[in-house]
Formats: sequence, C-alpha cells, structure tokens
Amino acid sequence: MSRAFRQVDVFAPGPQPGNPVAVVHDADRLTDQQMQTFAHWTNLSETTFLLRPTQPGADYRVRIFTPQRELPFAGHPTLGTAHAWLEAGGRPGSETELVQETAAGLITVRRSDDALFFAAPPLVRDEPADESTRSTVARLLDIDVARIEAMRWIDNGPGWVGVVLPSADDVLGLRPRMSEIGESQFKIGVVGFFDSPDSPADVEVRAFGAGDGSQEDPVTGSLNAGLAQWLIREGRAPAAYVARQGTALGRRGMVRVEADHENVWVGGATRTIIRGSVDPFG
Repeated sequence: MSRAFRQVDVFAPGPQPGNPVAVVHDADRLTDQQMQTFAHWTNLSETTFLLRPTQPGADYRVRIFTPQRELPFAGHPTLGTAHAWLEAGGRPGSETELVQETAAGLITVRRSDDALFFAAPPLVRDEPADESTRSTVARLLDIDVARIEAMRWIDNGPGWVGVVLPSADDVLGLRPRMSEIGESQFKIGVVGFFDSPDSPADVEVRAFGAGDGSQEDPVTGSLNAGLAQWLIREGRAPAAYVARQGTALGRRGMVRVEADHENVWVGGATRTIIRGSVDPFG
C-alpha cells in the first residue's frame, strides 16, 4: 500500500540547502522493521513516520529513525514533520501551536509567519564533563585541551556533549579525527562566538558523530536546543540569538533561538523539496 511522502528541508531560509528529513504519512500499519528498513534505505540522518496520537492533547504522533536505530527525539525531524503534517492538511488544536507526541514525551511546536519552533525538551543529562571526557573529546577534535573554554553534557536524547571554543573561526578551523569519531560513542557539539556586529550570525556550530552512519551533521536541532539551554542559563549567550551551522559542509543552516520565561524555542525555515508516494519495503 503506497503512502504519501515528503522530503522537507529544514533550517535553510532560502535557496541554499539546510538539512533534509524524509516523512512518511499514514504509517500506523507499518511494522518497526518496515520503518527501520525504509530509514536505512533513504540513508538520511533521520526518517520520520506520522501516526495517530495516543496521548491526550497531541495532534499527531511521530517515530524518528536513523539508518540504524530509533531515536526518542531529534530537532530538525520535529520541525520537518510538523511542516509535512500541516501541509498535508493537519489541523492543530491551537492557531499558533501544535503538539507532537514522541517517545520522549509531548513536544510543543510554535508557528510563525516564516518559521517553525520547537520547545526544547528537558535535558536528561546536564552536568559538567569530567577530565576523562575532556581529554577524549580534545583528542577526537584533534586540539589541545587548553583551547576548550567550557564543556558540559547537554543530552536531550541523542547523547550530546557541548564544547565552547574561543571563536567561530576556531570552530570552522577544526579538523577532527573523523574515523575515530565514527567509531566512538561520543556525539560532540562545538560552538564559538562571532566577534563582529557584521557577522552572518551570533555563533557558529558544528556537530560531530551526530547520527548513526554520519560523522558531521549539517544542521542539528537537538544540539542547538541543548547548547541554548546551557549557554543562556549561564549567561554566555543572550536570550535571543542566531546560530549558523553547516558552513563546513557547504550548507547554509540558520537556527533561531528565542528564550522566554517558560521555554527555550529553537526554530527555522522549513520547505518541502519532494512530494510523492512511497511503498515501504516488506
């Protein structure tokens, strides 16, 4: 049985590419194996499957798969799936917000005229990195540990450890040990601040070991959420800023962060690139 399918580009506010996610609609009758097999076949960092909600208050349910496993939460798939659901005629209970059911709980997605934003979920691991972790991360990034200004676990599901470097140029200049990162258990998010008011963004972000089968992710919602919760709380970043990500990969991801008294919101542009139908394997 064929199902509606969309491939949505996320976090790119124009013709330049951001990060794609594949979305399969009406997936309630697909098995876990069919979902995993199809996600492996698309070979994108994530593929999502839209299902009927099971929790009160949710507008729809989503399951998120990398080519190798299921994730409880991921950022750019959340926004891409919300975009696909709305475009297909989904009607949320609120004019300005919709509620997405995930394995990590209910995620609120806010709509604006030109972007979608998700409310950053609570961190499941939020603590300073110990010296062993700092040494390992420095080795994987192939830098002296003294260059690291701060490091903290900011895990909201995928397993992120956040690293602050002295500047955006330091982030762009990284030449990590990619083969070792691909074999390690670390998912490393690196951030550095621009120092000029004429800069294209406030910070530069890179994500390594970001997904099963990928060594660097183009634009990463979950990482930017964890970074924002950490940096804003400690006064390292303002309550509203823009993060650029994907530059080293030829992408043009722009992630907007806005904090209020209740939530940290992470968002950006979304647009459908491919529409059609699919017949998942099995």
